[in-house]
Amino acid sequence: MKIRKATMQDLEVMMKLYENARAFMASHGNPTQWGTSYPSQKLLESDIRSGSSYVCEEHGFITATFFYRKDADSDYAKIYQGQWLNESPYGVVHRITSDGTIKGTASFCLSWALEQCGNLKIDTHRDNLIMQHMLEKNGFSYCGIIYLTDGSERMAYQKTA
Repeated sequence: MKIRKATMQDLEVMMKLYENARAFMASHGNPTQWGTSYPSQKLLESDIRSGSSYVCEEHGFITATFFYRKDADSDYAKIYQGQWLNESPYGVVHRITSDGTIKGTASFCLSWALEQCGNLKIDTHRDNLIMQHMLEKNGFSYCGIIYLTDGSERMAYQKTA
């Protein structure tokens, strides 16, 4: 598998991946994290333009997509009921999803992101048990609760190289 920056030509496939992810999450007890329309096409276009959107390919086919940036995330400035592993510069991953055709694709993407920065933070919804399990399986430590700009609660995780 290989990871590359997403382009506007990838947008249709990315939108389909997110559509499938929303349906999967809803059928597995997590209908509210991404609702019926998150992320929007406008947000994905902005991510692509900023150079923060990535796709994972296998044999020329996109199997996963995610947001990655090595930069502080304002939603992570305050953490409750715990603490971050460290306050060193870090990268963030958001909106990771795969098509499910290749076992371990999301883990591959997270490993790639950690290699880029050596200190990675990520969050997920309390109802996203599958993501929580995947993060723990990949050596991420649960650190506490953060609140998004809109007030939504998320469980925060971190891993260092």
